Amino acid sequence: MNQADALYTVARAYPGGLEALALRMGMSVNVLRNKLRPSINTHHINSEEESLIIEFCEEAKVADALQPLVAKNWRHGLIAFPRPPVDVLSDDDLTKALCKAVKEFSDLSSAASETVSHRNITHAEMEAIEKEAQEALAAIEELRYRIHSRAQP
Repeated sequence: MNQADALYTVARAYPGGLEALALRMGMSVNVLRNKLRPSINTHHINSEEESLIIEFCEEAKVADALQPLVAKNWRHGLIAFPRPPVDVLSDDDLTKALCKAVKEFSDLSSAASETVSHRNITHAEMEAIEKEAQEALAAIEELRYRIHSRAQP
């Protein structure tokens, strides 16, 4: 999904729809609707408005609220991961995060090694590898972030 479609989809899923989101953003629903349509040359969403839409949708627990950011990062060859909440961090939490990272990397290795034996990777196989890769990278990022949160300034 491209980033414009992702933002439009998330904005429409806001509780009360575009009408409620526009009200919260202090603009008319017609202006917001036009800003969310890339084919309309007279209205453009700016980066602050994009961030507000995502932030408001996150607060409202809209499913896939971060999808516009994922799509934007993908377009530019980057991958984004949500940062795990870290309030209190015990040694046990770090151990669990390390074990999770190792397990997810093992799952990725297993999925990838099954396809290496043949040259043509099916769409389903690629989706399985992509899923495992995302989970492994997210687990590694969680481990990195948890270790970073323990670092002394």
